[in-house]
Amino acid sequence: MQRDLLAAGGFEMRLINYALTLVLCLSLAILPALGTEGFPKTIVDSANRTLIIDEPVERIVPMVAWSYEPLYILGAHEKIIGAEKGSKDQYSYLTGMADKPVIGTYKELDYEKVIELKPDLVIVQPKFITEVDQKLSPLGITVVCLPFNQLDMFDKELKTLAEMLGPEEEARAEEFIAWKQGSLDALQSKVEGIDAKVKVYGEWSDTPWYTGSKLSGMDEVITMAGGFNIAGPLNSEGNLSMRYPTVDAEWVLKENPEVIIFPAFDYFTGYLQTDSSNSTKYIEEAKIRSGLNGTDAAENDRLYVIDAYLIEAARGFIGAQYLAKWLYPELFEDLDPEEIHQEYFESWLGVPYKGIWAYQIAE
Repeated sequence: MQRDLLAAGGFEMRLINYALTLVLCLSLAILPALGTEGFPKTIVDSANRTLIIDEPVERIVPMVAWSYEPLYILGAHEKIIGAEKGSKDQYSYLTGMADKPVIGTYKELDYEKVIELKPDLVIVQPKFITEVDQKLSPLGITVVCLPFNQLDMFDKELKTLAEMLGPEEEARAEEFIAWKQGSLDALQSKVEGIDAKVKVYGEWSDTPWYTGSKLSGMDEVITMAGGFNIAGPLNSEGNLSMRYPTVDAEWVLKENPEVIIFPAFDYFTGYLQTDSSNSTKYIEEAKIRSGLNGTDAAENDRLYVIDAYLIEAARGFIGAQYLAKWLYPELFEDLDPEEIHQEYFESWLGVPYKGIWAYQIAE
């Protein structure tokens, strides 16, 4: 009898243990679901690819140089687990960048290193999407195309990135877009009334006669600032492959720009730059170059150096503020582009504002 009671008691204990185990398993299954509200999500990237994101992205490898600032804007910089070489150098001042392992360059990934880091997401440009996707997707790594190099696509791409990260990042994206739009609305309210637009020629500082036509960041910033980009019509059909044509000296002289801008990188501008002598020398030499010498811009000393990250990337709307001030100094006498730039750095990138970002020879 005693043996039967003990056996019955043992059975009951086993039943209770089984029930407790089942409850625990169900709880563990439910907890992740509670933390991933809204997932899985379906997103469409900038290569028009439909992707299913099962849960919030936590580990990111950005191959796109222009995608680092958006990740910092969203407060997601701690999710960056590896950086492409150029961006690690360019953004050495951003929190945590110095500690990121190098994952190759924006042109060529170090696939062995990427696989070792086990990312959830790799961000690529359109021209690299096929190769990267073929190599990483079979390993369960999501590859998304978000180039962040067209200003008219920036808001959409920022929202897409935020969607994959979670509700906090989505709210921050909306907040940033509203802040950015506020400064743009103030700018646009003035440039809309300009009839005789200033003619502008833009040329990359490291490549003579390499300019930006329609659909380039350069064209978008010039247009946003109320100027007329003389190279814009060279891509009248709006062909993405024709965004960056090479022109010649005779053509520029014939078009006779009133203002010339030189988007530049670290040698002239940037966060760590403290000396403007390189920019001064560059402008003085540009003024006497065949094709530029004799233009209204050269005759009137209206040549400017501006950081390339104020032309092609997240800060294009700030670049437009600098340019508007140069194009129409009287109309924008009260505009302070540096004030907007400083707020961007301190409120959105989370670092103190400093450096040389836009330069003109003192009158």
